[in-house]
Amino acid sequence: MSHPGIKLLCQSPLFLCLILQIAYAQHIVTIEIAQLPDQHAEEPVFITGNFNGWIPAQAALQMQKSSSGTYTIVLNNIHDGLLEFKFNRGNWQKLECTTEGRLVNPHQVIIRSDTVINTAIHAWRDDHPVSTASPQVHLMDSAFFMPQLKEYRGIRVYLPENYGSSGKRYPVLYMHDGQDLFDEATSEGRTGPVEWGVDEAIDRSGKDCIVVAIDHAADKDRRIREYYIHPNRRYDTVYGRDYLRFIVETLKPCIDKHYRTLPGQSATFMAGSSMGGLLTLYAGLLYPDVFGALGVFSPSIWLDEENIYKEISVTRPGKAYTTQRYYFYGGGNENRRKPDGSFVEMSADVDLTIDALQKKIKPEIKRVVNPEGRHGQWYWGLSFPGFYQWLAREW
Repeated sequence: MSHPGIKLLCQSPLFLCLILQIAYAQHIVTIEIAQLPDQHAEEPVFITGNFNGWIPAQAALQMQKSSSGTYTIVLNNIHDGLLEFKFNRGNWQKLECTTEGRLVNPHQVIIRSDTVINTAIHAWRDDHPVSTASPQVHLMDSAFFMPQLKEYRGIRVYLPENYGSSGKRYPVLYMHDGQDLFDEATSEGRTGPVEWGVDEAIDRSGKDCIVVAIDHAADKDRRIREYYIHPNRRYDTVYGRDYLRFIVETLKPCIDKHYRTLPGQSATFMAGSSMGGLLTLYAGLLYPDVFGALGVFSPSIWLDEENIYKEISVTRPGKAYTTQRYYFYGGGNENRRKPDGSFVEMSADVDLTIDALQKKIKPEIKRVVNPEGRHGQWYWGLSFPGFYQWLAREW
């Protein structure tokens, strides 16, 4: 039972004003770069981050160079919480990187007061080879026809290093958003062209597999429509069922014909993230005889208007489902706004889905949550090796 005095205090204008000040506290953040590569010393350096919508090369966010060679910028009105940022020289192709030439996760600092941040830039991405894909990755077709969708799409294939000489047959992993899996030169992302590193992860694993990656549509609205199974308030026309039919009826037979695959359910898998994670979940439900294991990374269940739960509820249990394996990954910092304006935690959505699956069709399920994980390719790339080891455990 609450105390009347506390209730009156909570309703007072002074108290509400104090709460708003705490919630929207703003700070001055000074960022200094004392170390930079010698190359491009005369070119401007910009900062971009979650404070400007990740827009690179904004004139107001150019770092100021001092006579000593230090670069500095003062950011005003930075709220309490996580500050993320990267440095660039004018676009996403000229980002800071490691000395080996690989892009990195954004700098991350929790801001609670006025803060000074000292950091360094070790190298620039454009001083290294454009492509980061391994030699085992090739573009099978830049415009593969999708008869179910009347569309053309790039198909990328990763082959094991010993594929040409082994004579073996291999499991096949089908993945979505093919541009983002192997190569920084083709990837896109909220914080720049960060790729998953799928090829390097498999190279290091000691377990061989063929990966077939379907490029997403160039138009982002089209991509979303192709990854939805059910129409909803935002999209009354969707093509997810046709997209999955394309994989099962057209692409898989082509791959099985032209490559040495193990075509059965126990050696055919699918993985995807975000909307691709949601679609992968549906693929397991709609085609249990085809896909034996599903990698569901940060699935956009919050956008699906609870259709996935309805789909699970009408799914008939059977042997194909009980032999399936599902790997769910979610980040602890993946809170998302639902279409109705409310917020949901990614891990809560994942838990509800797992519970529904276990009650209805009883597949094997692995749940992994990275407490620090956010929604993006950097974190999916970090989680992929663990997923792949789980996937390949019995090979």
